Amino acid sequence: VQLVESGGGLVQAGGSLRLSCAASGGTFGRYTGWFHQAPEKEREFVAAISFSGVNTYYPDSVKGRFTISRDNAKNTVYLQMNSLKPEDTAVYYCAVGRFGRVDFRPIEYDYWGQGTQVTVSS
Repeated sequence: VQLVESGGGLVQAGGSLRLSCAASGGTFGRYTGWFHQAPEKEREFVAAISFSGVNTYYPDSVKGRFTISRDNAKNTVYLQMNSLKPEDTAVYYCAVGRFGRVDFRPIEYDYWGQGTQVTVSS
């Protein structure tokens, strides 16, 4: 499975970005997540979605601002980010997890993209 993220960039605080994660295949039945990592910080969970798309999960820090969705016909997962804050600045990674119950821990994800930089200016 290969993952390619796109859609990152520079945006002012309060602005929006939409990230995309295109998968080469092999994701059937697996959940997918987004994580971010700022310099000198650990990788943090941002959002996750079940394969069906019915179930989504967010930490409190992004709840109400970020929305994860997927189009399985296109093998693509999206992350719509609204009301961006400077503290959202980080490299954003998408990752494909395993089968079954969605997990939020990076160790439970088998495949990772190269990441896309998101920078939010104040």
